[in-house]
Amino acid sequence: MAEYSAPRGTRDLLPSETPKWQYLESVFRDACALYGFEEIRTPTFEHTELFTRNLGETTDVVSKEMYTFKTKGDRELTLRPEGTAPTVRAYVQHNLGAAMPVNKLYYIARIFRYERPQAGRYREHTQLGVEAFGSEDPALDAEVISFAARFFDKVGITNYALKLNTIGCPNCRPNHRKALVEYVGDRLQDLCATCQDRFERNPLRMLDCKDERCKTALAGAPVMADYVCAECAAHFERVQKYLTEMEIPYALDHNLVRGFDYYTKTAFEFVSGELGAQNAIGGGGRYDNLVQEIGGAPTPAIGFGIGLDRLLLTLDALAVELPVDNPDIVFVAGMGESGHEAAIKIVSNLRDNGIAADMDYTGRSLKAQMKIANKLGARWAVIIGDDEIATSTVALRDMRSSEQHTVAMALLLDHIKQYSR
Repeated sequence: MAEYSAPRGTRDLLPSETPKWQYLESVFRDACALYGFEEIRTPTFEHTELFTRNLGETTDVVSKEMYTFKTKGDRELTLRPEGTAPTVRAYVQHNLGAAMPVNKLYYIARIFRYERPQAGRYREHTQLGVEAFGSEDPALDAEVISFAARFFDKVGITNYALKLNTIGCPNCRPNHRKALVEYVGDRLQDLCATCQDRFERNPLRMLDCKDERCKTALAGAPVMADYVCAECAAHFERVQKYLTEMEIPYALDHNLVRGFDYYTKTAFEFVSGELGAQNAIGGGGRYDNLVQEIGGAPTPAIGFGIGLDRLLLTLDALAVELPVDNPDIVFVAGMGESGHEAAIKIVSNLRDNGIAADMDYTGRSLKAQMKIANKLGARWAVIIGDDEIATSTVALRDMRSSEQHTVAMALLLDHIKQYSR
């Protein structure tokens, strides 16, 4: 047994698994290019106050789940627990709004949260995300939502459900908060301990609790839709109109509030019936005040994130086979010292011409080398020993048909290129 293992809540992605990750990341990048999103890469850690001030100190992430440490200069830093705040910080710091009226950014980032490990949820995981800055047009909300829907369709998840809600703005939200607190006051003892704490600090988050006791107690609670101002109501109506025109089905969920305090107006979440209670596979919303709170000019914005680990779990549950393509590999088997030296030259020449090639470096027998070629999934095996060197030829074996024939060494490259088409 190994003396060391990966820390709890983390995992190694082995070569047998990474092609799926690479494929999904590639599909995501292609979708971003189609929608006009450009990649941004932010540091793995940020100053802690970026998250404590802007995610909301009462959120679970800030109060329970952040990995925070101090520098030698006694400054607190935190491994990023989500991707939006760092992207907004970079947007403000580099004044990206001055160059373009609307900025569309995407990221593929490692996210860190100290939470109880469970299916599809790790303490270090990968998130795919997009953020769009500079427009309050409801059409941009619909575009971001449609991006997520089309991405799920593309990778083979077609049984998802889209939940949609409006959570208002700072102008209308206080009225809903007051009504919610009054409603819950007589039912507080029926709520879980977490929601009893939320009642004092962030009552809106009670609506999103998964505890059955809280769901029952809050079944008749006031909903935000009855308290939104005229501007928020009109915005939400147009978002729904555009989604309908795009033929993207959705269901209104008045209890959908998302996990961070920075959200305003539109909130949405994609869920899959294949994941049990923790069924969210992606979500996001509008955050029109966050840029200003971080120090920039007032700038409307909207974004969403997809957990890649949770996405793969959903694909496995649906038995979706991803079309992972491996390059045609040529395995060069050298026999004897002279064959080994010749194999080195052949492998180098193949690679110089853009052909994937590999060879044995452990002095195995020809039979053992052919087993390696099979394990690698090699398309061709080139066999060379003293006899082949003497005649300036190689034995070329088609690993699919097991047919083998002699080819002049000078024509090997052309032959492989011709029959690999």
